Amino acid sequence: MAYFEELPNILYPSQNPSRNKVEEKVVVKNIFKRSKLRTDLDQAITAFNYYSIKEGVRPDMVAQELYDDSELDWVVLTSNNITNVRNQWPLNHYDLHEYLLEKYGSESNISGVHHHETIKIIDQNLRVVMDEGLGVDSNFSFTFRGSVNSSSGSLIKVNLGGTSVAKINPVKAITNYQYEVKLNDEKRRIRILKPEFITAFLIDHREIMEYDESSDFINKNLKNTYNPRIGGV
Repeated sequence: MAYFEELPNILYPSQNPSRNKVEEKVVVKNIFKRSKLRTDLDQAITAFNYYSIKEGVRPDMVAQELYDDSELDWVVLTSNNITNVRNQWPLNHYDLHEYLLEKYGSESNISGVHHHETIKIIDQNLRVVMDEGLGVDSNFSFTFRGSVNSSSGSLIKVNLGGTSVAKINPVKAITNYQYEVKLNDEKRRIRILKPEFITAFLIDHREIMEYDESSDFINKNLKNTYNPRIGGV
């Protein structure tokens, strides 16, 4: 079931310069009409599975794999409230690189520092003294009584206690590339409506797409629209 085939229609003032009358209208799809998951279904944990999007996989490919119908790609998007695939769906490696070039202007800028984060610190009892990934200034320091056991780019082990005072700089630079890759990877985990709930969702969708009776109502799939050429702006 292709999404746009399910959209209702509207009678819209014709923009054709060769139209015969000012009141002439054409039938077009109402692209502003949207459906969403029913609240009880949206909040039902048991109605969804989680899915990790692999490199280069598109919404239609996910729908084909899980629902055996590539035209249900819009169900995948709706389930995750995705309205802009360009910005909300993970980019493949090539498209991500092109996006970064457009955003940052050059390869050197892509490699530039975006921000700084803390390195994880644990003590001799493997207790976390400081979490990793906290945004800090580049000159942030941590002072404690004890000594440094070992240090790497992602973990610092310390021995707490004693009389000696130690001061360390548990900070690492995050480049623009690392930052953008992390954001892109976070988009890979999506939720998928289980196949057994698809029929109920499609029924709800069709009901939402139908028009309620109003002054512009023609039928459940078609309504009129205002024509400024006749009534004025």
